[in-house]
Amino acid sequence: MTQNPNLEQQSAPLVQVKNLKKYFPINTGFMKTTQLKAVDDVSFSISRGETLGLVGESGCGKTTVGRTLLHLYTPTDGEVIFNGVKIKDKESLMNLRKKAQIVFQDPYSSLNPRMTVGDIIAEPLDVHKMYTSKAERQERINELLSTVGLSSEQATRYAHEFSGGQRQRIGIARALASNPDFIVCDESVSALDVSIQAQIINMFEDLQNQLGLTYLFIAHDLSVVKHISQRIAVMYLGRMVELAPANELYRHPQHPYTISLLSAVPIPDPEEARKAKRIVIEGDVPSPLHMPSGCPFRTRCPRATEKCAQERPEFREISPGHWTACHHV
Repeated sequence: MTQNPNLEQQSAPLVQVKNLKKYFPINTGFMKTTQLKAVDDVSFSISRGETLGLVGESGCGKTTVGRTLLHLYTPTDGEVIFNGVKIKDKESLMNLRKKAQIVFQDPYSSLNPRMTVGDIIAEPLDVHKMYTSKAERQERINELLSTVGLSSEQATRYAHEFSGGQRQRIGIARALASNPDFIVCDESVSALDVSIQAQIINMFEDLQNQLGLTYLFIAHDLSVVKHISQRIAVMYLGRMVELAPANELYRHPQHPYTISLLSAVPIPDPEEARKAKRIVIEGDVPSPLHMPSGCPFRTRCPRATEKCAQERPEFREISPGHWTACHHV
């Protein structure tokens, strides 16, 4: 795979990821290490104002993609281009740090228990020196609290005094402090109750409309991703196996892994649910330390042939905007 899908059809994407790799050295014995390929040759782009959903089962590399994109992990290989500038030196990295933020999965461990809510939210303001006086700093804190549905009186309280949903709102306010263009939402609603999930997702959509934000929305709940995303990418064992507009992916999934994932989405209508056929994937996920040859999904795939064992399928465009990595589409 040598090219970045969708670059041809989108003018000036805000975020471009080209052949991104992130390998972790794992100690596998006396004086011996093996490379764990958490992200292996992933490419995509995100247009300004768009939400790209990234889905897959636990351990497939979704979170590592988001963190490597933001250079919280140093990429092993590949390029990240943000707003037309390749991230390669301290200056471009500082601009990325300011204009690209992350909302973490766990609202309990991602907030410092020793800091007040006001100081947590103001941390990006302090780092990037985005105020000229204490009064301006406090005014910005109050404005951010109001934006996420909290009151200015709560700025002097500590994180342990808040519920999970309120803590996630604090995390969102912190991410908004530096006026970012791009936010990675890393499983941002998975730790919350279903009713609170809906509130947070609606807030993300409202903020996108108000501020023109661009999202990479990482999740494992396909119904949530469909609701918020314009396009959806599916990952398996560190590689992207399908990428398409949300409605297209739901109506015409092409990769057998995507088809199986979609068959597991609960259907609210009991009659329709009884008619629906659940496609169960056989076998266990292979160890990322000992990847199968050829296609990583072949050991569990009903379509697998000898070609799948010998050749890694190319991530190719099979219809406008619809990309997949399968020999037997």
